[in-house]
Amino acid sequence: MLHVFGFDKVGVAVSDLYFVDPRPGPGQEGAERGVRLEVRLLAARPTEGSIYASQPIVVDRPIWRADLLESVAGGPGTFDRTHHHPKMRGWEPGSRQFDDTMSSNPLGFVAEQLGDLPGLVAGAGLDPASVSDRDNEELRAAVPEIMATTRALLAGVRAGQLAQPPSEASASARTGWL
Repeated sequence: MLHVFGFDKVGVAVSDLYFVDPRPGPGQEGAERGVRLEVRLLAARPTEGSIYASQPIVVDRPIWRADLLESVAGGPGTFDRTHHHPKMRGWEPGSRQFDDTMSSNPLGFVAEQLGDLPGLVAGAGLDPASVSDRDNEELRAAVPEIMATTRALLAGVRAGQLAQPPSEASASARTGWL
């Protein structure tokens, strides 16, 4: 399930995720599941048609990613694979960053990061003009709603309704929108 919150030039996309890394790092073997949240740039395309036509919207390049993941073997609620990617290289994430603050309070950490869009933009090495003051204000105001959505997705994962493995077992897998 995908949820997108759009502001002026930036948006937040949140989705459930089931993941098996074909080349896992030490201690990261096995399937993972949870919720992925990405702060992304938004891009408007020229409207085609009348004033009533639907507008094309592109959820574009990622700025920052949080993975609220846990190993399937570890069981629900462990958050044992929770990490973030403060720097994206185009569409590719930088290495996983495990943070003690994030590990002890994953949802609080994510909420705090979302409340500091200028910090996320600076950490990603982007031009501050990539986002607007309106983005910063609107995103900060929407943090409670975004976190409620994130909690609901996590509850769906833990209930076995979301972040399901593909129908055929594989050494590599990824299900989910993000």
